[in-house]
Amino acid sequence: MAKAAAKAVRGSSTGRPVMVLLDLLGRRWTLRILWELRHGPLTSRALREACDDASPTVLQARLSELRDADLVRHEKASGYAVTALGREFLMSFMPLYSFAERWAARQPKEPTP
Repeated sequence: MAKAAAKAVRGSSTGRPVMVLLDLLGRRWTLRILWELRHGPLTSRALREACDDASPTVLQARLSELRDADLVRHEKASGYAVTALGREFLMSFMPLYSFAERWAARQPKEPTP
């Protein structure tokens, strides 16, 4: 039986780990932050620019949540970086990325004006 998390999350009264993770990843900018950090650390300013100038308040809230989840760490010298657990998540995410690329290639092209 799956171990329950400490509290229930949006969309689930069980608080099962998979639901907790999906809740975290479903929050605005969370996946984008992890994606932008995949090649290495970024300062707050560089991360904000990479995230299309996301609101600093929202960006900091998501970074705080990702740090609490041990997916991201902050290093004074280089900025924000994924942790070992964050790298593990990104590796498990790559098959979905590959599928998305194949799927997008099959979609009808938008007509150019």
